[in-house]
Amino acid sequence: MNENNRYSDKDLAEFKELILNKIKHAEEDLALINSAFKNDSNNGTDDTSPTFKAFEEGSETMSKEANVQLAIRQEKFIRDLKNALLRIENKTYGVCRVTGKLIMKERLKLVPHATLSIDAKRMQQ
Repeated sequence: MNENNRYSDKDLAEFKELILNKIKHAEEDLALINSAFKNDSNNGTDDTSPTFKAFEEGSETMSKEANVQLAIRQEKFIRDLKNALLRIENKTYGVCRVTGKLIMKERLKLVPHATLSIDAKRMQQ
């Protein structure tokens, strides 16, 4: 891979900072999702009418499933971001895995864990 086909160390340092911030926020969000999930098991409807309680339990099951899905997505996002950090360390970050060309900075700022350029993404569709 030639020098023109990778981001400079300065650019990589900027992306690293962006990704570290995203990981921090994503991990905070995941902690919130997990604590909401744990608190769902008893949300104070014990003394309410049986009809309301049955309704609550139904919506509680739905919200637990939604929380599980959210948590799974968040964990994958964090894993993808951490993989992006590895690519920064290897100096392969920002290189499209299909075309071998640099992924535009604007795209990486929006989707810092991207491994495909817009052209490669379009080819997949």
